Amino acid sequence: MADAIDWFTAAVGRAAAWLCLVIVLLQFALVVARYLLGVGSIWLTETVLYAHGALFLMAAAWTLQVGGHVRVDIFYGDLPARTRAKIDLAGALLLLLPFMAVLFAFAWSFTARSWAILERSQEASGLPLVFLFKTLIPVFAVLMALQGVSQAIRAAGVLQQRRARNAR
Repeated sequence: MADAIDWFTAAVGRAAAWLCLVIVLLQFALVVARYLLGVGSIWLTETVLYAHGALFLMAAAWTLQVGGHVRVDIFYGDLPARTRAKIDLAGALLLLLPFMAVLFAFAWSFTARSWAILERSQEASGLPLVFLFKTLIPVFAVLMALQGVSQAIRAAGVLQQRRARNAR
């Protein structure tokens, strides 16, 4: 199960990583248009902002999976594997999963309201798809929760292996 979750998380993260290229190209086009041609575009500016937000929301779980999130690693790295597994299990079960459940609950109603009115940008020439962008918030919560489940499964597996060896 953890392998399937990790595969899915990595696939979503790799797909989202392509937004980096989109962001750079659109931002370059925006700068050229503004400073060389004297033309600005609210639509293009909002596209860059939404792509940037989407990149972070969609790739966060993958970043967690590969250990790319910032953590205070003063003691953790030097601890035995079993102790690290206990910390990872407690962190997933007591911190990550409850927080993602609360975030999902709040984001669901927030997103539902946005879909109910098919929310669009407040700018006259802005993007008409704000409701789609807001949908990424509960999706983010689900992806992070899934990765938390994967981490909990892996941590429990480390603890079970140790217990099985001691039972022999």
